Amino acid sequence: MSKILFADQDGVQVLQFFGDVRVCLGPTISTYLASIDKHRGVRAIVIDLRETTGIDSTSLGLLAKISLRSQDQFKTLPTIVSTNADINRILLSMGFDQIFLIDQEAQYDCDQFGELPPKIVSEAVLREQVLEAHKTLMGLNENNLIAFQDLVAALEQEQGQACAAQPRKARAAG
Repeated sequence: MSKILFADQDGVQVLQFFGDVRVCLGPTISTYLASIDKHRGVRAIVIDLRETTGIDSTSLGLLAKISLRSQDQFKTLPTIVSTNADINRILLSMGFDQIFLIDQEAQYDCDQFGELPPKIVSEAVLREQVLEAHKTLMGLNENNLIAFQDLVAALEQEQGQACAAQPRKARAAG
């Protein structure tokens, strides 16, 4: 089962990911991302992927957004802790070594972990989160731009079609 635990200890916020981290956890990550601005006294953010068995591009894009926000708000690079060679390969291929400190050995043991509650959002909100996550990845480097441009174009087209259909549904209901 996938889940995200959170602890804030002495100004270090730790997000610990478990299982196969997929788009379904996107709303939970987005909720944390939206809360970063409210936290005072944050010295560091640590993303612990030691218990992560897989991670999709949407989740990676949301992690990239956390890094960019952390750099903007706290003037510091967050740390990713990962001991999984496959995940480390993905992180490096996405250019995460440019926006995170990647540590394969650190131990972050907090006794105050609590699970971030899963969030459920509408299909339109989820589609927007997926789109923004991939745009963030595209902005990291040329390889990501090439890898995700077709997906982003398809998502934007799908979003445009969904928006265009919205008024017709409203008229039909009225």
